[in-house]
Amino acid sequence: MKKTLKIVMLAMTASAVVATSAIAEDDIRLRLNWMYYGSHAGFAFGKDSGIYDKAGIDLDIRSGNGSSSAHRLVANGDSDFAYGSCGALINLASQGAEITSVAVIDAMGAEAVILRPDSGVSSVADLKGKTILTTANAGVNTFFPIVLANAGLTPDDVTITNVPDGALVSSYLQGSGGAVGILGGLDDKPAEIRANGGEDPVLLPYSDYGVDQVGYCISTRKELIEENPDLVNRFVDATIQAYKQTEADPDAAVNAIADIVGGTMAEDQGKAQSRAVLDVTLGLLYSGANQDKQLGLNVASDWESMVKLMKEYNDLDSSAKASDFYTNQFVTE
Repeated sequence: MKKTLKIVMLAMTASAVVATSAIAEDDIRLRLNWMYYGSHAGFAFGKDSGIYDKAGIDLDIRSGNGSSSAHRLVANGDSDFAYGSCGALINLASQGAEITSVAVIDAMGAEAVILRPDSGVSSVADLKGKTILTTANAGVNTFFPIVLANAGLTPDDVTITNVPDGALVSSYLQGSGGAVGILGGLDDKPAEIRANGGEDPVLLPYSDYGVDQVGYCISTRKELIEENPDLVNRFVDATIQAYKQTEADPDAAVNAIADIVGGTMAEDQGKAQSRAVLDVTLGLLYSGANQDKQLGLNVASDWESMVKLMKEYNDLDSSAKASDFYTNQFVTE
């Protein structure tokens, strides 16, 4: 009888351990820079395939309204992590937001001036006196003044009109307000324009105008790093695993984002658009300075180059150091 009782008690203890582990997942909110598009497929793949679950994370992926907004929602505690422009992160952090980059996804910027083919504009210098559309919180706005300066223009030479995030491409296609183009990413906007019946746009990448920048990073609060470094480590590690698997099987990642979002993204055309966008992102995962191709690494020289530009053109505090804005303590092979 005693042996039976002991076995029952051991079984109950084991069940309790299993139950405790089952409910031990951390509820984590990731804020995206925008509504779902192909560049986000790695996060969707990580969630859909159980990578985050295995890391003890119940991931809630939320769409966003621009990089600045995404990072700000991390700073104010609404979200735990954000995926957004590194330039936008620097702007906010330099204004006192206690956030930092814990990993880089898009190691190189894909920002560009995207022009209607009938606009007659073929260079940034041609934008003088013209109207360009953008979205108020978009990270692409951060470096546009540098692009203008390097083309011999000032912000006063161009009219910038903000439109709602969901209306950017439709406004572009309609030529709203006489706009000749938009500010946007080479990763998602050309594919979206084509998917909505537009002709191939004229593309003026910021990189052709002296803008050397780190693209998109994962931000979190410094407070979370101090209070729960294990959680940050698990999230970063799972994210890097997810994007490595996305590199290996991009179609599976596209199917994952289709499963999560549904609607038109689950249709053949939507999947094709997601894959076209994702292919651009996968080509930006490693900068030339990342010689060992370590996914997620904040490359010091890349950040230093970007900070130098922002000091010169964006009024960033001259005493700011690139290392003020990132940490590599969670990026491990």
